[in-house]
Amino acid sequence: MKNIQLDITKAAQFLGTDAIAAYESKVKAAQEALENGTCPGSDFLGWLHLPSSITSEFLAELNSTAQILRENCEVVVVAGIGGSYLGARMVIEALSNSFQWLLNDKKNPVILFAGNNIGEDYLSEMCSYLSDKKFGVINISKSGTTTETALAFRLLKKQCEEQRGKEMARKVIVAVTDARKGAARTTADKEGYKSFVIPDNVGGRFSVLTPVGLLPIAVAGFDIEKLVAGAVDMEKATALQVPFMENPSAVYAACRNALYAQGKKIEILVNYQPKLHYLNEWWKQLFGESEGKDHKGIFPAAVDFTTDLHSMGQWIQEGERTIFETVVSIEKPNHEVLFPTDEENLDGLNFLAGKRVDEVNKMAELGTQLAHVDGGVPNIRLSVPVLDEYYIGQMIYFFEKACGISGNLLGVNAFNQPGVEAYKKNMFALLNKPGYEKESEAIRARLNK
Repeated sequence: MKNIQLDITKAAQFLGTDAIAAYESKVKAAQEALENGTCPGSDFLGWLHLPSSITSEFLAELNSTAQILRENCEVVVVAGIGGSYLGARMVIEALSNSFQWLLNDKKNPVILFAGNNIGEDYLSEMCSYLSDKKFGVINISKSGTTTETALAFRLLKKQCEEQRGKEMARKVIVAVTDARKGAARTTADKEGYKSFVIPDNVGGRFSVLTPVGLLPIAVAGFDIEKLVAGAVDMEKATALQVPFMENPSAVYAACRNALYAQGKKIEILVNYQPKLHYLNEWWKQLFGESEGKDHKGIFPAAVDFTTDLHSMGQWIQEGERTIFETVVSIEKPNHEVLFPTDEENLDGLNFLAGKRVDEVNKMAELGTQLAHVDGGVPNIRLSVPVLDEYYIGQMIYFFEKACGISGNLLGVNAFNQPGVEAYKKNMFALLNKPGYEKESEAIRARLNK
């Protein structure tokens, strides 16, 4: 099977001659730092060779647990936030029927996501929806104390036990958490839940190929063996020994850093396939949380085209020239729809009659690329043969490897997120959490000025 393909020609023309090739030695050093564990954040490099380390026995265990949930649940709620849910949601939304809610599909449970916000209305409406459903829960949290997820899990655990009884609740609640410590581990051991471990050396945003992502994806009915196979092949395609210009992750990292050095501070991830909206969301976290350090980093934005051409298109075409685009293009859709003829032709679209809708979409993509390049927006293109588990697995590893290389090129620790804690400290102080008395006094004094 062929790999996803990277095309930087419409970005390289904005750079000086041989600008990408000039990064070869820097990229090699960045890759060696990953391989040798000499870069900042080296305790969190478990993702680097994760795909090739996953055994068929481990995948079988995940599939076995998924089958128990599938046989006993109409709905499965995945409780998690950030990297603990975005990867799974990205894959599930990309592969699911767009109207799965209306299909009444008895083979696959409906997958809901909770614990990623503190919306009271959202939680109330979710609990109401679940009130007459046979539901289960996958609780994903390394600590078990992340506010959003812990709050949702409290509600879900209580409701599941009340509706389905303690014994069935033990069967349909699964924990994905730390191996030894934390509130979620303590609860899982006490209640007797089936549990899987989040590896200590894999950070949340790099965790989609651990049980964090693989278990929900399997519950949704998708082929996790095929997903991992795609990631394994991309691990090989981006290995240190692969020549620089043949290594897509290395070239992507070099290109985006070369553009950043020329003042392109914002990268916009673009798709022309509505199913890829959560690829955007996962990608934004991956690069935003990895690179936004020390007052440096490309700002990751995302749009869904052609929809957002009617809202953000004007700004991208003629706004401040601090942006570049990376377009994810799906070569072949999974369905075929032909544009019909209309005798009256009131909309003037009969010139499209008989064409596939995807042909119209592809010409919109090409026309937009030409317009944006003419407007001063460098374009990188990632071509994906078809939207399935194998190629999504390739995309996951492609972006993860590029992110690790890019963070090293930028000179930041791509594997921590110290800034995320700032809002939590303020929130806990305002909520009078025990241990935050001094912070509470200081914040309230600031608010009363």
